[in-house]
Amino acid sequence: MVAKRVDEMTPFIVMDVLEKAGEMAARGIDIVHLEVGEPDFDTPPCVTEAVCRAMADGFTHYTHSLGLPALREAICGDYHEKYGVTVDPDQIVVTAGSSPAIFMACAALLEAGDEVILSDPHYACYPNFVNFLQARCVTVPVSETDGFQYRPEEIQERLGSRTRAVFINSPANPTGTLLSADRMRAIAQMGPYVLSDEIYHGLVYEGKAHSILEFTDRAFVVNGFSKLYAMTGLRLGYLIAPKPFVRPIQKLHQNFFISANAAVQMAGIAALTRAGADVARMVAIYDERRRFMVRRLKEIGFQIAVEPTGAFYVFVNAGHLSQDSYALAFDILEQAHVGVTPGIDFGAGGEGFLRFSYANSLENIREGLDSLQAYVQRRIG
Repeated sequence: MVAKRVDEMTPFIVMDVLEKAGEMAARGIDIVHLEVGEPDFDTPPCVTEAVCRAMADGFTHYTHSLGLPALREAICGDYHEKYGVTVDPDQIVVTAGSSPAIFMACAALLEAGDEVILSDPHYACYPNFVNFLQARCVTVPVSETDGFQYRPEEIQERLGSRTRAVFINSPANPTGTLLSADRMRAIAQMGPYVLSDEIYHGLVYEGKAHSILEFTDRAFVVNGFSKLYAMTGLRLGYLIAPKPFVRPIQKLHQNFFISANAAVQMAGIAALTRAGADVARMVAIYDERRRFMVRRLKEIGFQIAVEPTGAFYVFVNAGHLSQDSYALAFDILEQAHVGVTPGIDFGAGGEGFLRFSYANSLENIREGLDSLQAYVQRRIG
C-alpha cells in the first residue's frame, strides 16, 4: 500500500497540461506552449563553458556538503551588491535546485501539527512540502485588485500558538507581482520565521524586488540559478538559513542529498561573476514579451487589474469564460492548441484564473494569443 502522505499528495497540474500537449504533438499537432515556467533561452555560454571545463578538470567528485566555498562566497557577494545585506558563507547550503532547499527549511522548522501561513493563490508545490511533514497550511486570500499582495493585518488575524513560518514569494508565481517593502517589513516584524522564495529575483521590469534579509535575520531564503540564468536542467539552488539552523540542515543534506553537483557549482560561480550581459539581454526580451502579452490579453477581453512586473507570468481572471479553470485549460489546449495553466493549480483562490507564461518567443506568443482570441470569440459567440 502506498504511504498516505504520498497517496494524498496533489499533482502538479501544469505537468498534466504539458504531458497532454506532448501527446498531441506526437500526433502531429503544433502546440504553442504558454503553460511552462521555463526560460526558452540557451544557458549563457560562460556557464556551459564552465561546466565543460570543470568536468575536464576533474570536478566529478563530492564537494563539501554546504557547497564549494568559492560559490558560497560569490552568493554572499551577490546579495551584498544587490540588497546591501551581509551573509556569512557558512549560512549557505548549496542544493540541487531550489526544491531541496524548500524541503530542508521546512523539515528543520516544522513539527507535526505546526502551521505555516500561505497566500492563496500560491506556488502549487508549497502545500505539499508542508503537508508531507505533517504540518498544516493556513491560507490568506490575496486579491487581484491589490496586486495579489498579502495584507499584513490579515496574516496577523491567522497567527496562532503553532504558527512557525510565513511563506512569501516575490516576484511571485503564478501572479508575477511583487510584495512591497512596507508589507514585507510588516511581515518580518510579526514574530514567526519567514520563508522567502526569491527564485525570480532579477526578473523585475518595474519597481524593485527586496530580499527579506533587508528586514530580518529570522528568515530562510530560497534562491537558485534556474530562472534568471536559464539553468533549469543544471539543477542548482541554495538556501540561506539562520545560523542556529545551519548544522541541522547540513545533516539533512548529508543524509538525503550528500552534495550538489560539483561541476555545476563551478558553473554557478561563472553565472554570478560573468553572465551579467547575458542576463541583461534576457531580461530586456522578457520585458518586451510581457508588455506585448498584457496588451494582447486585454484586447482579447481578459481583465488585468494590476499588471505583473516580475517573473514571467500573467495571471488573468477568466471567470467570464468558465469557473472551472481545469476544464477550460484543457479545452483551450484541445481547441486552440495553446497550453495554459489552470488557476486551480495554485490553490482555491486561483480558481477562475489562467496563468500565461511569456518564457517563449514573441513569434510563438503572438501565434498562441491569436489562436486564443479566435477560441474566445467562438466560445462567447
